[in-house]
Amino acid sequence: MRSQLRRARTTPLFRQNPWQPVSDFPPLLEVSHLSKHFGGVHALTSVSLRAVAGRVLALVGENGAGKSTIVKCLTGIHAPSSGSIRVDGVPHVFSGPQDAALVGISAIQQEPSMFDDLTVAENIFVGAQPQGRFGMVDWRAMTSAASGILDRIGSDIDPYATMKSLSVAERHIVSLAQALSADARLIIFDEPTAALSQSEIQHLYTIIEQLRDAGKAIVYISHKFDEIFRICDDYVVLRDGMPAGEGRIAEVGKDDLIAMMVGRTLTEIYPKTAAEIGDVVLKVSGYSHPTEFDDVSFHVRKGEILGFYGLIGAGRTEVMEAIFGLKGRSGGRLSLDGKPIDIASPAAAMKAGLAYVPEDRQHHGAILPFSILANISLPQLDRIGHGIFLNARAETALVEAFAERVHIRASSWHQPVAELSGGNQQKVVIGKWLATRPRVIILDEPTKGIDVGSKAAVHETIGQLVHDGLSVILVSSELEEALGICDRLMVMSEGRVVAELERAAFSSEAVLAAASRGNT
Repeated sequence: MRSQLRRARTTPLFRQNPWQPVSDFPPLLEVSHLSKHFGGVHALTSVSLRAVAGRVLALVGENGAGKSTIVKCLTGIHAPSSGSIRVDGVPHVFSGPQDAALVGISAIQQEPSMFDDLTVAENIFVGAQPQGRFGMVDWRAMTSAASGILDRIGSDIDPYATMKSLSVAERHIVSLAQALSADARLIIFDEPTAALSQSEIQHLYTIIEQLRDAGKAIVYISHKFDEIFRICDDYVVLRDGMPAGEGRIAEVGKDDLIAMMVGRTLTEIYPKTAAEIGDVVLKVSGYSHPTEFDDVSFHVRKGEILGFYGLIGAGRTEVMEAIFGLKGRSGGRLSLDGKPIDIASPAAAMKAGLAYVPEDRQHHGAILPFSILANISLPQLDRIGHGIFLNARAETALVEAFAERVHIRASSWHQPVAELSGGNQQKVVIGKWLATRPRVIILDEPTKGIDVGSKAAVHETIGQLVHDGLSVILVSSELEEALGICDRLMVMSEGRVVAELERAAFSSEAVLAAASRGNT
């Protein structure tokens, strides 16, 4: 049976009309009462779902709801504690990922794992290279076949290019081509658009629609509701490892899904905390950079949430990095409480009372091998130590105060940040900078990759900060977030501020129209 399945891997490479739509697909995957226990921890409890060929199933839930665990069970990484997995009505027990691949199940991860020094073609056929005479790899056939697959999904990626030369979006495409080379029939997309531009996302939508029309079963995992309602046909909601709802996407709204996931309404996810807005704290005048942004001016007042919105490439992050001393500038001035300040480094910014929570938490926001305790206390070592000695009691008190404030879920404060979910890693970074007690805090995409319930907790924390008199600059590419919690909104396009909107004038149409200037 294995050899027959292995030989079938190359079959789709030579089919004619690979995207020919088909209809009346039978159920391909049936999961019944699946449970997974890790010691005394119940990661999944009696979860059932059906993936139908020719349809896209949304798997929805907060971080920690069990989505990753069920994907690992479906791809052979974890063995279920109980329950069954059927493919075409036949029960299967997977002893590893290869077993799942042999029946046509493949997963496209948020950050695809590839061999960076190998070519695109080698990565597509890794472990299954076409063989010629004497059992040698047929390099010409492999490259030709890789080109054929890439062409079918509308990609012009060079099969001879090395993986390390590709963008994140291109790596996703290669990962998908790898799945198709193995004749995958059920393809799982796990947060595939987290690092993609709008044009790349639209291309991915087209590919998924082609796969669906070709009779593939798709499982789509995303925190973004616009994506779910754009491309999915059915849904399954998980909460705390248990089923919380299922049905057809056409029969539910966003509020319904949120209620199933966390028991909160949409207005509770984006709460607007009343705060007394005072005098101008920070003023930015004529900030410019030779290539990234030009003549950016704005101010933020005490107790105010000032939002920055724009499409990818608008220059929002680059401006914030320059303000915090991470990036140089060619012109511009800063003033704090009406007094000029010169920020040449992050240390100078922190001393002046500024804090910056970066978008890339894994590379610039947290030291992943370090504990939660070490990460949050790191900027405060001079306050909780004496010379080379740390006051362990003061460090623990500091961390407990700010870690609990942003609702970090962990086994202990000594747990390495690398072991936390993406949402909890982001909370550690926010907690670290809140512990510096800044006057102005810049939050760059603070809820990126965070589930709905965690977003609400972060937004509540932001509301409390401004209620206490802190000034917040919020950079967000999520329009609902920007409109929901900001007092005033700056819209950027191609490195310039193109609109400034007071809360009374907020509308999706006005913001998107401004953000799209020059991005057509």
